Amino acid sequence: MLKPLGDRVVLKIEEKEQTVGGFVLAGSAQEKTKTAKVVAIGQGVRTLSGELVAPSVKVGDQVLVEAHAGIDVKDGDEKYIIVGEANILAIVEE
Repeated sequence: MLKPLGDRVVLKIEEKEQTVGGFVLAGSAQEKTKTAKVVAIGQGVRTLSGELVAPSVKVGDQVLVEAHAGIDVKDGDEKYIIVGEANILAIVEE
């Protein structure tokens, strides 16, 4: 399994999703965003004073990310994307 560094997050894209939390996304929004599941998170980032700021997401969260964000990677037969936490737009709560 991949273990991201810093504020990076490993996501598994959910291709079949047409709605987010019961809300139907407009056609233009579907082209700009995608739904994914968080499968691994980094430890966070350090401030200038050295304090560790933990990520806002946790493993298992369903999130909305920018469509062209991140780097596509393959781990075995599984395909993932690695994004910075700043590319995550929202956590989808059900």
